[in-house]
Amino acid sequence: MVTESQPDAATIIYTHTDEAPLLATYSLLPIVEAYAAKAGISIETRDISLAGRILAQFNDRLPADQQVDDALAELGAMATTPEANIVKLPNISASVPQLKAAVAELQEQGFALPDYPEHPQTDEEKDVRARYDRVKGSAVNPVLREGNSDRRAPGAVKNYAKAHPHRMGAWSPESRTNVATMGAGDFFSNEKSVVLPSDDSLTIRLTTPEGTTVLKDGIPVLAGEVVDATFMSVSALHTFIREQIQRAKDEGVLFSAHLKATMMKVSDPIIFGHIVEAFFPDVFAQYGDQIRAAGLSSNDGLGALLSATDNLPDGEAIRAAVEDVLDNGPALAMVDSDKGITNLHVPSDVIIDASMPAMIRGGGHMWGMDGGEHDTLAVIPDSSYAGVYQTVIDDCRTHGALDPATMGTVPNVGLMAKKAEEYGSHDKTFEIPASGTVEVVDGAGEVLISHEVETGDIWRACQTQDVAIRDWVKLAVTRARATGVPTVFWLDAHRAHDANLIAKVEQYLGDHDTDGLDLRIMAPAEACAFSLERIRQGLDTISVTGNVLRDYNTDLFPILEVGTSAKMLSIVPLMNGGGLFETGAGGSAPKHVQQLLEQNYLRWDSLGEFFALAASLEHLSGVAGNRRAQVLAETLDRATGSFLEHDRSPSRRLGGIDNRGSHFYLALYWAQELAAQSQDAALAAAFGPLAEKLVAAESTIVDELAAVQGSPADVGGYYRPDDAKASAVMRPSATFNEALASL
Repeated sequence: MVTESQPDAATIIYTHTDEAPLLATYSLLPIVEAYAAKAGISIETRDISLAGRILAQFNDRLPADQQVDDALAELGAMATTPEANIVKLPNISASVPQLKAAVAELQEQGFALPDYPEHPQTDEEKDVRARYDRVKGSAVNPVLREGNSDRRAPGAVKNYAKAHPHRMGAWSPESRTNVATMGAGDFFSNEKSVVLPSDDSLTIRLTTPEGTTVLKDGIPVLAGEVVDATFMSVSALHTFIREQIQRAKDEGVLFSAHLKATMMKVSDPIIFGHIVEAFFPDVFAQYGDQIRAAGLSSNDGLGALLSATDNLPDGEAIRAAVEDVLDNGPALAMVDSDKGITNLHVPSDVIIDASMPAMIRGGGHMWGMDGGEHDTLAVIPDSSYAGVYQTVIDDCRTHGALDPATMGTVPNVGLMAKKAEEYGSHDKTFEIPASGTVEVVDGAGEVLISHEVETGDIWRACQTQDVAIRDWVKLAVTRARATGVPTVFWLDAHRAHDANLIAKVEQYLGDHDTDGLDLRIMAPAEACAFSLERIRQGLDTISVTGNVLRDYNTDLFPILEVGTSAKMLSIVPLMNGGGLFETGAGGSAPKHVQQLLEQNYLRWDSLGEFFALAASLEHLSGVAGNRRAQVLAETLDRATGSFLEHDRSPSRRLGGIDNRGSHFYLALYWAQELAAQSQDAALAAAFGPLAEKLVAAESTIVDELAAVQGSPADVGGYYRPDDAKASAVMRPSATFNEALASL
C-alpha cells in the first residue's frame, strides 16, 4: 500500500509538435495533467514544432514578445541526463516545400522572418539559408535520441488486430509490381568504410584541376568510431531513371518514386529533383533556364512548379507541356488522383517508409490518374535496402497477402544513438560542384577514403560511434533474453559499413551471456525472407538494424501487422539513464488535419501515446521512487485494454467517434481503474467521484462531441495554431471539461 505522504516530486516533459498529433494534444494533455497531478507529477511542455524551431533560429531578428526558447536544444541537453523523461510525439521532418509554407504562415501571423533563399549569393542570404537548413529534414530525432530504439507492437494492439483484422488488398500471382534499383553507381556500391584507431579530427576536401577546396574540416571522431563515405553518380542515376521510365511504359505499369527526402534532407531531395526532370525532359530542356531564374527548383517537386506558373513568362506553355506528359507519357502513380496530386508533386508525399508499406498492403497497387488501382514499378534508386521491399513483394506474389489475424510480429532494435549512421550525414553531404577527387583526411594528413567524382554527384560521409554500437548490441541481447525469439542483425557483409559493424557485433556479443539465445547475422533481403517465413507461421522475429532500416522496418511490419505504425510502443533507453518514449509515426497526419479543418472531425489515433505515457510513468516510478506513478501506469495499461476491447479508436469517417471521443473514453476507463484499485486508497478516493460523473454524463458528453461534427473548424493556423482556437475546437464538451476540472 502507498502511504498518505506526499509522493516524490517528478516531471514528465511532453513535446508540442505538429499537425494531427499537436491537435490531439490540445484534447489529451489536460487529461494527462489532471490525472498526473494526483500523483505529484508535473507535466511540462516543450515546443519542438516546425514553427517553433524556425522561430528559435531568428530570435536576434524578432522583438522580445515574439522570441521563443530553443526548446530542441534544451531537450537535447536534457536527454543526456539521468533525470530525462520525455514523451515525444511525431513532428514534421520538413521538406523544403513544407519549410517554405511554414515560413509563409508565420510571416502572415506577423513574424518578420526572411524568405527561404533557394540560391543564396550574399553572406546575408547564406546565413539565412544556414539557419533554415538547421530546421529542415530530421532535425529533431538526432538531437533527442541519445539512446538506441526498442520498438514493438504492444500485446494489446497485436491481439486486437488479430481479433479485428484490418483490410488487406489481394495479391495476384500475375502481379507485375516490382522494385527497380540501381545496383551500380549508387551509395551502396561506392561505399568505403574505416574504423578510427584513436581520437582524431577529420577533413573532407575536393581536389579539381583548379585546386583544392575544403568542404568541411574539424570533424571530431572518437577511437573505435566507424566512418563511411560514398557517392551516387549523377550520370548513372540519369541513365537508370530513363531506363525505368521506359520500363514502366513497356510493362504497362505505373511509375512511382520512393525516397527519404525528410531524413536524408540533403541527398534525397536532389535525387527527387533529378527524377522530376527526367520524367519531364522536354519541359526542363525548353524552360529550365526560366524556371531556375524564378528561384524554382525541381527538388521541390512538380507541385511547386505548377503553383508558380501564373508568375512565369511562359507559365501557360509550361503547364500545358506538363499536362501533355501526364496525359500521353508513361503512366505516373498518384498520391491523390481526385486532386491531381502526382507521385512527383511534393518530395515529402513519397516517403519510402510510409509509401511502400501502403502499396504492399494494397495488393501491390497504387492509384493512377484514372482513379483506379494499378500494378506499379517502385523506383528506389539506392540499392542499400531496396531488396527488402522486393523480397516482401515476391513473397506476397507467391503466397498471397499476409493475414493480420494469424501473422507473427517483427519488433525492432534500432541503432540510432549519437546521430548514428545516415542521421549524421546531413552536414557532410555535398552536391559536387566540379569533377575531381573527394578525400577524407585524418589529422596527420593521411588519406583514409578517396573517391573520383563528377560534377553533380552526391557525396556523403557518415559516422557511427563505438559507444552507440556497444549499447545497440546490449539492447539486442536484452530483448532476445526477454522474449526468447530469434534475433537477427540485418547486416550485409558485402557492404563496407556493415562489414565493419559485423566485426564489432561479433566482438561485443562476447561481453554478454548469450547461452540459449538464437542470434543471427543476415543480409537485409535474406533477413526479411527469414522473418516473412516465420511471420506466416505466426512466429515472432526481432530485427536488429541500422538507422534507416529501423525507420523502414518500424513502418513496414506494423502497417502489415496492425494496420498502422502509429500504435507502436517505442522506448528509447537513454544511455545516461533517462528515458525517451515515442508515440508512433505521423505520416498520415496531414490528411487528418485536412479532414478536421473541413469537417471538424479528427480521426488521428492517440493509442501509441497511451502506451508511451504508461511506459513513461513506469520509468518515472523507478527513477524517482514515485509509487503512485506506478499505480497510474498500471491502471492506464488496463484502461487501454478496455479502450481496445470496446473499440473506442477513432473511425475514419464523419459521424463516428473521433479523436476527442476516444480521449473521453480513455479518461473514463482510466478513472474507473484508479477508483477500483486497492494499492492507493487516496487515489481511489480521488478518482471514484470522477468515474461516477463520467459514467453518468456519458451520453451527454458523446452528444456534445458529436454536435460539432460536419462543419469547418478554425484552429488559427496549420503550422502554428492559435492556442485558444485550437483548444476550443479540441475540447468542445463543456460537461467533460467541467468534470475534469473537478479533480
